[in-house]
Amino acid sequence: THGVNCTGGCSWNIYVKQGIVTWEMQALDYPLLEDGLPPYEPRGCQRGISYSWYLYSPIRVKYPYIRGALLDLWRKAKEAYDDPVEAWESIVENDESRGRYQRARGKGGFRRGNWEELQEIIAASVISTIKKHGSDRIVGFSPIPAMSFLSYAAGARFLQLLGGVNLSFYDWYG
Repeated sequence: THGVNCTGGCSWNIYVKQGIVTWEMQALDYPLLEDGLPPYEPRGCQRGISYSWYLYSPIRVKYPYIRGALLDLWRKAKEAYDDPVEAWESIVENDESRGRYQRARGKGGFRRGNWEELQEIIAASVISTIKKHGSDRIVGFSPIPAMSFLSYAAGARFLQLLGGVNLSFYDWYG
């Protein structure tokens, strides 16, 4: 299925030539619901069929972008502390540094980081939050299984193992 924030979970056949998506076609592989109902075919929408354009879009985000103020604070803290959790706590427990990156919210200023740096910031912040406030303060959002069962299962399982709170698409309506 295409990741278009859709609950349909429509099945698509994607055709690739020399590593490039050349065209897409709705798959006609859904089971019949019951004998008295017509088949639920074809299934898919214009948004879904145009999703492969996103792969090659010049505006697609391909790298992690981190708020510049936070990135500067993180790099400075990492020079001072060997432990990433201590580095993170030195930022969030200091009113001046915490205020600096919080005031930068909503003003753009994102800079390209690297995946290792981003993963370390996320891991350190999660561990620090659990240490200080408990695991139920870790809240995550997973897509519904119809969209991507693997994405749902990975996110949900991570939160369950931590003792965190898992929100889903359906929680938007509550």
